[in-house]
Amino acid sequence: MRPSLLLFSAVAALAGPPAFAANLLVDSLPRLQAAVNEAAAGDTITLKNGVYTSIAPVVVGRAGSAERPIVISAETIGGVEITGTDGFKVVTPSANVTISGFLFTHASGKNSIEIDTSRVRFTRNTFRCLGDGAYLTVAGDDAQIDYNEFDTKKTTGAMLAVLGAGSQVARRLWVHHNYFHDFVSGSANGTEMIRYGLLTLHGQSTGAGLVEHNLFTDCRGANEMISVQSGGNTIRFNTFINSPTSHLTLRTGNDCVVYGNFFRNTEGLRLYGKRHQIYSNYFQDNYVGINLGNGDVEFAEGNLPNSHVRPDDCQIVFNTFIDNRTHYQMSQRSTGALGATKTTFANNLMLGGDLGVRIAGPYTGAVWAGNLLWNVTEAGDLPPESYVKADPLLTAGPDGIRRLPSGSPAAGAASGIFPGVAFDIDGQARPEKKTVGADEFSTTPCSAWLLAPAEVGPKAP
Repeated sequence: MRPSLLLFSAVAALAGPPAFAANLLVDSLPRLQAAVNEAAAGDTITLKNGVYTSIAPVVVGRAGSAERPIVISAETIGGVEITGTDGFKVVTPSANVTISGFLFTHASGKNSIEIDTSRVRFTRNTFRCLGDGAYLTVAGDDAQIDYNEFDTKKTTGAMLAVLGAGSQVARRLWVHHNYFHDFVSGSANGTEMIRYGLLTLHGQSTGAGLVEHNLFTDCRGANEMISVQSGGNTIRFNTFINSPTSHLTLRTGNDCVVYGNFFRNTEGLRLYGKRHQIYSNYFQDNYVGINLGNGDVEFAEGNLPNSHVRPDDCQIVFNTFIDNRTHYQMSQRSTGALGATKTTFANNLMLGGDLGVRIAGPYTGAVWAGNLLWNVTEAGDLPPESYVKADPLLTAGPDGIRRLPSGSPAAGAASGIFPGVAFDIDGQARPEKKTVGADEFSTTPCSAWLLAPAEVGPKAP
């Protein structure tokens, strides 16, 4: 056995078959590092509550198993503060490791999940680091980032930065139930709440990641709450609020799916790239609901790093737009405008607001169908044959969300089948004959995706 571990805890001596496991309580960073160096599957290493000043990273290079992960935790959630120069650096061959409950106030750029690691989890931590750099960097595959608080940031560097190995972005990342708030750094690049990949490296790689049930609020840094710079990712059931200069952007990459999200008092959603599916989202009181990018290159490979890939074959369907200044637009580009091709804009519900649609660039092969407008000041570039004017009879519920009552002309009125549109804003299954807008009529709406701070972050259930 490992005699040094036995000195830490009498519990270890009682650990019976099928395998030895230690439950260790340590009271300093050097003792924490020593315990981590010998950790095995099933071990739990707990750092006593207090404030600890680091002068080097706690390096984790051990592997647990799916059934018996290695857990490194604070004695109580938020009861351990790590200040100083460094946090945790998780390196190969780490796998099935959980880091939980810490308050990080040390220098930014010093918490990382490195390449060639797998199934590493950061949960129920608070990040409030100092100086330039990311709060947390993820480069390993199958990581899970959940129930954390990413607190006020005033410097450059993303709150959560996703990298990878070479040109391949980290794969199958799961980011859920986190609270991102108060990014107040200014307008420099690299000040996103989440940067998912690097434009120059990962735009053509597939991440297959899932970002869901997170709250993003009060982002006044760069113009991006999330900048997705890789492909094949799903962004669903998140709440984006009170960030009037910021948006969710699909900056590069293809085949992303964005559904069931709530946007209020933001710049909505901007997208470039190919074959994205944007459906069942709710946009209210935003400067712009959806901004379809006006591309300047056709393909990403071999283009300049700052190029914008023309959107092709994207579906923007079954969304609800309420009281936005402009519901849907393509902005003008001064030179090299390629616009977008074969965009489907169908079965969207637009209520109130100044302008329905503004298209200021090439827009070839477009499909327009089944949209519903009511009390929009000007339809703009929305073709007359692609919409009807009718009062959808939306009614605000206790959560403030406007929903369809029985007898709404939007109910069951969608044009076409759209089998890929599987869910509405509440996660309810869509029938074959669908309702116009984000909300599939139901007598029991759930709106579990509309998050409040108490429902996310370190102490959420």
